[in-house]
Amino acid sequence: MCEPVGSQGNVTYCNRSCGYSLFHKKQTYFASSNAMTQQLQEEFDSSVENAEAWMKAIQERLRINDNTKGPRSALEARLRETEKIRALEPEGSLKMDLILVKADAALRSISEDKKHEVLSKLKDIKALWEETAIYITHCHSRIEWVWLHWSEYLKAQNEFYTWIHNMRVTLEPDIELQLGLKEKQWQLSHAQVLQNDVLNQSVLLERLLEEAASLFSRIGDPSVDEDAQKKMRVEYEGIRQEAQNRVKLLETITKEHEQYSASVSQFQSWLSGVAERLNCCTGEATKSSAEDKLKALKEIAKDIRSGGKKWKHLENQCAEVIQNTSPLGSARLKDELEELRKALEKLKLLSSQEEERLLKIQQSESAYESQAKQLEADIQQLRKDLQRLENDLDPGEGEKTEDEFLTLWKKCNATRAALAAEESKIERLKAQLKELLRFSQDVQPHIDSVVSAIQQYQSVKSKTSKMSTDTETEMWRIIQDPLQSFEQWKPSVQMLLETPEPELAHIEAALAESSQFKEKLMTLQLKKDVLNNVLGEEKAESFLQEVAEASKEREILHKSLLQSKSKLQNLILQHKNFDAGFAPLQKKLSAIKAKLDLEKEPRPDLLGKKTQLQRLQMIQDDLAELAIHMEEVEKLVQSNTTHRHEMNQLSSDFQALKRSLEMMIQQSEDHVQKHWAYNDKLSDLQQWISVTREKIDSCQGADGDQNIEGRLEDLERLLAEFPDKEIQLHLVEAHGQLVMENSSPEETAHVQGELDQLKESWKSLKEMATGLLKKWQLNRPVADKKKKRAFVDSRWMSRPAFHLFDVDPSHEQEKMGEGQTTSSHLKLLDDFEEWLRGENTELTKILAGTPSSAEEIKAHQSKLEELQSRVPHGQHLFEDLLHLHPVVGSSEDLEDLRYRWMLHKSKLREALSSAQRSGGVCSYLHRVCRAALPLQLLLLLLLLLTFLLPLAEETHSCTLANNFARSFKLMLRYEGPPPT
Repeated sequence: MCEPVGSQGNVTYCNRSCGYSLFHKKQTYFASSNAMTQQLQEEFDSSVENAEAWMKAIQERLRINDNTKGPRSALEARLRETEKIRALEPEGSLKMDLILVKADAALRSISEDKKHEVLSKLKDIKALWEETAIYITHCHSRIEWVWLHWSEYLKAQNEFYTWIHNMRVTLEPDIELQLGLKEKQWQLSHAQVLQNDVLNQSVLLERLLEEAASLFSRIGDPSVDEDAQKKMRVEYEGIRQEAQNRVKLLETITKEHEQYSASVSQFQSWLSGVAERLNCCTGEATKSSAEDKLKALKEIAKDIRSGGKKWKHLENQCAEVIQNTSPLGSARLKDELEELRKALEKLKLLSSQEEERLLKIQQSESAYESQAKQLEADIQQLRKDLQRLENDLDPGEGEKTEDEFLTLWKKCNATRAALAAEESKIERLKAQLKELLRFSQDVQPHIDSVVSAIQQYQSVKSKTSKMSTDTETEMWRIIQDPLQSFEQWKPSVQMLLETPEPELAHIEAALAESSQFKEKLMTLQLKKDVLNNVLGEEKAESFLQEVAEASKEREILHKSLLQSKSKLQNLILQHKNFDAGFAPLQKKLSAIKAKLDLEKEPRPDLLGKKTQLQRLQMIQDDLAELAIHMEEVEKLVQSNTTHRHEMNQLSSDFQALKRSLEMMIQQSEDHVQKHWAYNDKLSDLQQWISVTREKIDSCQGADGDQNIEGRLEDLERLLAEFPDKEIQLHLVEAHGQLVMENSSPEETAHVQGELDQLKESWKSLKEMATGLLKKWQLNRPVADKKKKRAFVDSRWMSRPAFHLFDVDPSHEQEKMGEGQTTSSHLKLLDDFEEWLRGENTELTKILAGTPSSAEEIKAHQSKLEELQSRVPHGQHLFEDLLHLHPVVGSSEDLEDLRYRWMLHKSKLREALSSAQRSGGVCSYLHRVCRAALPLQLLLLLLLLLTFLLPLAEETHSCTLANNFARSFKLMLRYEGPPPT
């Protein structure tokens, strides 16, 4: 047994003999390791050489077959050869996999200076394999595409020549003569269909020629050269020209027949029109005069003479149409033309007979027409005069004044005089009607016109008489109305004056009415001339005496009312009514107390609590308004002890009610705040549970085992968040208990249901995550199972790590609780420090600027107000941090954080107050900035340190972790055009 003489690391050095034995063992181990490394490197080099030779052979075969020129048989042979080469592509992939395995083994055992050589060879062979695989795909796709293109072209060419043959057979026969216009149109339509088919084939021909040119540029075969293309075009042009000639000829024949048919139809329509016009002239039911009929017959005779020329033109057109019509169709055209000629001759005969008959009637009608026109003119003039008189009598709508009634009465008198002058015109109309009765024509319309004019005259006369009577009656009623109203008003005023204690408002109303009656009575006395015209002199004189007596009585009553008003005003000034102000105060205080009693019951939900708080605040406003009214009433009770006692009692009730209301408002605000905190924390935790469940489902639903390590790490990272969220779950339960203590039974049951549902969601999520982690832990390879994975929070490195599977079950619950509390506190602490650092940085930037214009000052102030709006959120985070006091560590960090938070709020308040006071005062702003300069420099230094923190985690950069170039997986690189 040798004694240890020194130690370094894990090796202990003994005496000389022990040191020699250890050196011999190391030499043996290094020799065997070098031999194994040499063998692995040779195997890797051999596999690389074999794969490189195989790839170059494949590329040589592809180069020989990479050609599309030549006949179809040679192209088919090259296509079969490239298919065989493409079938060898899996063999190349297998060789590359073998190279990767050898490279992996060699890289694990060789030294660092030789790894670069192995990686260089591996990169070259990967690039060669990528080039070979792309070449295989390109070569085979190119030859296959040319082969398919040629096959499709030959199929389309055969279809084109078949169509040429069928169309030539169809167009060779001559055109047949048809029976009529409809048959000719059918024949033209068929020819146009054939022409359209030929024109539509031009698109196919152009496409076929383009494909032939494209194929010739690729294969160079004579079957698709320019001569073959010209041949197809020449044959198509011959078919197209023949179809166009046939259509033009048929269009000419059809157009001639259509023009002839249109001319015949036009001539028949003209005959029908002339016959209808002739029937109108000869019919007995027509109301036209003989002179009009005679003029119409002359026009008809002129048209009939021009119709003979039209028939001659039709005869010439018929001879041209018959040349291109069948014999049976020609006979029909001739018969139709002869019938038209006979109808024209018949019309000519009827026109001449009717013209002779009308010349006899015309002479007797002229005398009758002149007398009838004169009668109608006189009737119309009489009607106009009567209508004008009737319109002048229009009384209008709505109530009328006295002046309007007087004007209407004058109009009625003028209308009576005008109607008396119109009686001579009525007698003259009767004499003219007797003269018309000598003629044989029907004079009943003229009789009706005369009778209607006489009736209109009688109607206007009776209407004028009735309106004159009504107007006189209404005028008398209006004139008497002020006097009658005064007689009705006089007893009520006398009763008011006899009342021992009349009200001042009634006296003032009576005085106003008295002034109105004074004006009305004076107006009646000034209308003596009007009263004489309407009532007569005796009746008008009597009425004016009554008006004078009423005016004297009104003066007496008015003086009495003035005296009574003066007495009442003196009494009101001496005695003020205290009860008029005290009773509304008592009533209003009782109403406020009743409202407050209704608000003492707990509300079912958050909205009800907020509504209750708003109503309590409204009640508080009502109390403030009541206090103002009470102060006004107190001024009235300085000397009255009874009223003073009542006011003291009312003030006592008011103060008690005010204290009760303030307590209720404070409790309601506390309840609303607790309910808000519960809802926010519950919503955050529910959202985290749903997001985490979706992440676990996505990890569980991923296919393949090649990325199981990555998914396992993601799942472990999710499980590391569970301790913090479990603490948040307990916080939500605590807030829920506070809400249920101050809620109605319905809301308590609802909150309890939400908490139970949250616990069930948490439990199922935790079981799902733990089960999935155990399943993947068991399915990992044996080599990976030897590596113990533990969930260690980076902020717990000074404490023992918390392992998921290696803890003793008896101590698991204790360690779990301790780790969860510490993790939650540290997480809240870091979150609040990061938020406060960002707020300080933004505040420093805002204070660093020096606004000069009004717009800049306004923007500066808006930014400060935005920071101030986020202070409640920071206070909420700080309060959560205080609730979760850390189990480990000292309170110095928390006190420092409290100081920085108070410093930030004070700086923000000072900045806001200075911004509001400045308003362009640059000197004050300069002093504030100068005082804050040391603190700004300190904050900028802290900001610089936060920017330098990510540099310490460079090894964990996403750019390095996700760099695909460092992996051993194959990557294809291609920058050319697509293969097809």
